[in-house]
Amino acid sequence: MQSLLSTVTLLVFLRNVHSRKGRREIISGYDQKWKRYTDATGESEAIIFISLRGDILRFTVVTLLACLAASNSAVGQWMGKQTGCYADSIVANPNRPTVANPADITQYGVLELEYGWDRLWPVAGVKQTSVGGLLKFGMLCDVELRWTTTSFLSQTDVSGTQRSFGDNSLGPQIRIYRQTKRVPTLAFNYAIKIPSASTEDGLGTGHVDHAFTFLASKDIARFHFDFNVTQLLIGRPNMAGFYKNQQVNLAFSHVIRGRLQFTGEFYGDTQLNRTKPGFASSLWALTYTVVPRLVIDGGFEAGLTSGGPQRRAFVGATYSIANLYPGWRRRRSSSPAD
Repeated sequence: MQSLLSTVTLLVFLRNVHSRKGRREIISGYDQKWKRYTDATGESEAIIFISLRGDILRFTVVTLLACLAASNSAVGQWMGKQTGCYADSIVANPNRPTVANPADITQYGVLELEYGWDRLWPVAGVKQTSVGGLLKFGMLCDVELRWTTTSFLSQTDVSGTQRSFGDNSLGPQIRIYRQTKRVPTLAFNYAIKIPSASTEDGLGTGHVDHAFTFLASKDIARFHFDFNVTQLLIGRPNMAGFYKNQQVNLAFSHVIRGRLQFTGEFYGDTQLNRTKPGFASSLWALTYTVVPRLVIDGGFEAGLTSGGPQRRAFVGATYSIANLYPGWRRRRSSSPAD
């Protein structure tokens, strides 16, 4: 069973990732100037590290089992479906502009790029500007490879302005089930951050981060909904082990007229540690489909509680570059209609 083998392989990979010695990594947040934190529990670093390894492995197993158990036909849908995967035409699948991602993935064989400009005010007196994007490739019918990159990152505060490349992250997204009348599209996503932003200027942490996400997407009464639940592993500065917190997202969209669409989102993080409280935020945007393979967007984010971003403005675009598999070219030559 291809799906079972893929699931087992993924679990073994994740277990190996978290068992490597000396992991002291941290996820980047809105305020990346971390202070040393002393754990108040009195537990040893080794016990904390082992406990967190167990937590995230259990989270991964439970999430995958939940996806597979969502419907009796879920496994049957996913198995052996690497034939007949080509779409009739290339259509973009934007993850922008929301923080949440859709459970559906990029079309089979298609290379797709998302890119945008962000202006963020994380706290009073601090302004961040970034340019970055997401490169996606539909490797299999239900497996997408993802590379998120920040090409430019600038932060201005009372000490002046610092500039650097941002961080990068890599990982797959696996669609477990395709939407039916009663069941949403279901998927699982893993991402690992590769630290590349400057730590000397306070723009990066210099640590690797991990994010495990369960995704569900459904069309209901002319609205589209994306629901995400993410388990984050947050590396402890100057010590082994991880902090941990969760993020929950609910995004929705609706066509206003023709190619113009409205998008909204509510999301929040649980408390990370004493210096990083939980928060809730909202995002509002408009998107416009120029052509099926090109979608542009713009909007703003407004924090609902303290601890999160005060406000953020952004513009960007999603473009499906091409189908890289030779089968697509043969299909197009035999059926010229778009």
